[in-house]
Amino acid sequence: MSVAPRSVGLNPERLARVDEFLERKYVGAGRLPGTLTMVARRGEVVHLGVRGHADVERGVPVAEDTIWRIYSMTKPVTSVAFMMLVEEGLVALDDPVHRYIPEWRNLGVYAGGTHRQGFQTRRTDQPMRMVDLLRHTAGLTYGFQLRTNVDAAYRAHRIGEIEKSGDLGSFIETLSKLPLEFSPGEKWNYSVATDVVGYLVEKIAGEPFEAFLKRRIFDPLGMDDTGFHVRDGQVHRFASCYQPTRDGGIELIDDARKSSFLAPPAFVSGGGGLVSTAGDYMKFAQALLDGGTGRGHRLVGRKTLDLMTSNHLPGGVDLPALSVSLFSEAAYAGVGFGLGFATTMDPAQTLIPGSVGDYFWGGAASTFFWVDPAEELIAVFMTQLIPSSTYPVRRELRTMVYAAVEA
Repeated sequence: MSVAPRSVGLNPERLARVDEFLERKYVGAGRLPGTLTMVARRGEVVHLGVRGHADVERGVPVAEDTIWRIYSMTKPVTSVAFMMLVEEGLVALDDPVHRYIPEWRNLGVYAGGTHRQGFQTRRTDQPMRMVDLLRHTAGLTYGFQLRTNVDAAYRAHRIGEIEKSGDLGSFIETLSKLPLEFSPGEKWNYSVATDVVGYLVEKIAGEPFEAFLKRRIFDPLGMDDTGFHVRDGQVHRFASCYQPTRDGGIELIDDARKSSFLAPPAFVSGGGGLVSTAGDYMKFAQALLDGGTGRGHRLVGRKTLDLMTSNHLPGGVDLPALSVSLFSEAAYAGVGFGLGFATTMDPAQTLIPGSVGDYFWGGAASTFFWVDPAEELIAVFMTQLIPSSTYPVRRELRTMVYAAVEA
């Protein structure tokens, strides 16, 4: 970091408070294993704060190049990949999904029963469109939500779990046999929809999904440590993952040296399968802030990115008005959802600092990022604690970073 925070309108003393706070409340108190906070403004990384351990059991400290499970921070990457194909005229947002997945033509909406006794279904009010997948209004779900009989069927078939079974083809086939939770476009439900988007990228582009991401996004942006598994020579940099204990501590749930992420997965998850570093993800986020281009390579056009970061929820409402499944520690009043991101519509309703049009998302292990075009600001936060709803660290981080903005 050769640029001082004050030169880009950020107060360095206030930025330093972020690390002091994380150490005092979370890392030093044993609530999080370790954290990395990276802040950039006006194209320059001006703050890098590291605290604690990437691997508590082995005493490995967090480092700038630590590799993390980013889980659902994979979703914006997958969504950008899909929009590349839209720009090339290979697919359109209002195309029906069954045009590319014929076995989904007759998907019905849940009307009773269980997966053991058999489901009753009714016809959808309208077909599922590509936009429904990107904005999570498709009627799909995640089994971990523990709400409905459809969720239970997902669990029975191991659909959408962190440890995924089968491959993309078997995933699509199984979903063809299960009902939707609601008619597409009717509600918002966080779901496996972005895994379906990854399958569609592979099908439409005519090459493996992971190869498409590497060729079209990771290699051009120099995201050398990002992929669907930890490669040989990287294992010593990979963080272990933890969950909270009842006494406020943490316990190991995925050992970095024994993790399934050490081998290429059979199921390549566009919804949550990537590992990455803070620096790599910052390159991706900076390309978004710069209108879709990074290192002289254009991912998507500026107007396409404007479309992606607009609120696409039917009726222009916010998430609480349409959602059946808000489960994060974050509050979503005044927040809409675009094509792969949440987006702030009304900062006053969120009760935390921000700007109209900032966009963001996080992962199951409590990672988080946001991009604020109005302030030319990006923040990337990495840690490894599941679930992300455990602590309010995301909104605390936003509050403290915005408190450092002076000019």
